[in-house]
This record gives sequence, C-alpha cells and structure tokens, in this order.
Amino acid sequence: MHAMKPNVGQWYRGVTNELFEVVALDEKDETIEIQYFDGTVAEMDFDSWNDQLLDRMLDAADAPEDWSGAVDVEIEDLNREFEDTSRILWSIPEERSMRR
Repeated sequence: MHAMKPNVGQWYRGVTNELFEVVALDEKDETIEIQYFDGTVAEMDFDSWNDQLLDRMLDAADAPEDWSGAVDVEIEDLNREFEDTSRILWSIPEERSMRR
C-alpha cells in the first residue's frame, strides 16, 4: 500500500465514517490539525495517521456538498421564506436610484 500524505484542504473519511478536513500541518511537532464536519477541531500525530493508513482505517473523500455542518444554523432557518418587497416602494422616484 502506498503512503497517503495529509494535504491541507483535503477531506478524508475515518474508521467511524466521519468526514474531516486537514486544516494545518506542523512538521516540527509532527502533528496534523483536523476539523470534523460538525466543526470540532482535533489534533493527530504523524504516527497515528500512519497507523490508521496501515490498518486501512483512513481514506480520501470528497468535500461534503452540505456546507452547514460547522455552521450553527437551525434547519428551519435554511428553509425560511422571505417577504416580497412591495413594488410600491420601488415606484417612488427617490427609491429608483437604489436599484442601480
């Protein structure tokens, strides 16, 4: 099996099927900072990374399509309907300049 180096900005899937992104590498301390989809930040050392690779517990993954994982937003807020601005406001000459 070939070695898979951690790349900043790359997403991976761990043994628990959780998605995480490598957000920083510290060559001096030999640590990898990762952020899970839910926003939790953790640190992993190079040895742990390599052990997980050897045990086939780590694989590269696509970035999630749902961007809201680390954002503290309720699902109801995402589906919110906005009131339509009355056309009367836009018919006032002074307000027309705001449209440009």
